[in-house]
Amino acid sequence: MAEIVNLPRLSDTMEDGTVAKWHKALGDKVEEGDLLAEIETDKATMDFESFQEGTLLYIGVEEGDTAPVDSVLAILGEEGEDYKHLLEGGSAEEASSQEAQEAPAQGEKAAPEAEDKSPAPAPASPTADAGTGNAPGDARIKASPLAKRLAEEKGIDLGQVKGTGEGGRIVKRDIDEFKPQEQPAAAAPAAVASMAPAAEAPQDLAYEEVNVSQMRKTIARRLAESKFSAPHFYLTIDVAMEEAMAARKKINETSETKISFNDLVVKASASALGQHPAINSSWAGDKIRRNKDINVGVAVAVEEGLIVPVIRHTNHKGLAQINQEVKEKATKARDKKLAPEEMEGNTFTISNLGMFGIKDFTAIINAPDSCILAVGGIRQEPVVRDGAVVPGNVMSLTLSCDHRVVDGATGAAFLQTLKNALEHPLNMLL
Repeated sequence: MAEIVNLPRLSDTMEDGTVAKWHKALGDKVEEGDLLAEIETDKATMDFESFQEGTLLYIGVEEGDTAPVDSVLAILGEEGEDYKHLLEGGSAEEASSQEAQEAPAQGEKAAPEAEDKSPAPAPASPTADAGTGNAPGDARIKASPLAKRLAEEKGIDLGQVKGTGEGGRIVKRDIDEFKPQEQPAAAAPAAVASMAPAAEAPQDLAYEEVNVSQMRKTIARRLAESKFSAPHFYLTIDVAMEEAMAARKKINETSETKISFNDLVVKASASALGQHPAINSSWAGDKIRRNKDINVGVAVAVEEGLIVPVIRHTNHKGLAQINQEVKEKATKARDKKLAPEEMEGNTFTISNLGMFGIKDFTAIINAPDSCILAVGGIRQEPVVRDGAVVPGNVMSLTLSCDHRVVDGATGAAFLQTLKNALEHPLNMLL
């Protein structure tokens, strides 16, 4: 018996999914546990294994297309089996119920057409698209549930859409590519027309529309929620990096692991968070949650935006271990292979744009954290030491704070501790 395979919810925040790749084609045999497709969620691209077996009779979401969770992803059944009735309601349960209602009772004969006393249908409107076989407003238009929803959102009359799916069924791409037919405008009265100013023809604007990935949608939503719900304020401090540069050079000369300045910032931040628990906190409505664990998230740039893998228990890890974890998780993030649990549990976040030559910047807090640290690049500039102007290597750090949790003095004290740790790096290695 044919069964619907619904688009699964692969993360706790997933609302839509995009099929990145199908591993089975129409007509292929599918065994339980076979890799059916790769699905892009709001966090990563994940493998989806079939929980059913049978022949792949129908694909409901093509590669690159997006659909809501629980949409019809595919239909599995016996080879050659009729499955079309399953698509009427978008689910097996609804289809079975509809089929039961429409089927004549056992032994009952259908009424002859001659006895049908309903009025004859009116001739088709000449404006209807002859290629669709569906008149505007026809309740029996064949369209996928996703296509119906998109058409309703965009105000598109399905009767004007030509379906390219099986049997003329309207699918998502038909809605995306639909262009309304131009209707002849009614002639305006001559008197009114003569008074109206001549309309200028709009200039053609060249542009390209790019589909928004599930990851980008989630990033946009979460950052907007953070920016407009958490009252941000910003504190910036300059750090003298001579001793940090010298310490890094000595470590890399004797160690197989080549640490980066970002590793030093992560380690120093974890050390400072232990001394300032208010920074390692979260707003929880009528309470403030003071986190006992120190889990530092490190922002990683990917094609769709930023992913934040989390280094758990950062304060208990050395520079080499931090370096290894950051590299491994950054690679997985760029390959869209990070597991959801590797992006959860952060209590503080670091965003570093120093390698791009950025002097300083402000970052949006990564909820549920109360603070995020923006790290600029190391730059050479004149500094005053012991009353003399000498060359210096300076790095700017900017702390974005949620004022509901952190006050200015609290944030400033944390930055002073962090500055001291980076300017005297051997102390935090003890």
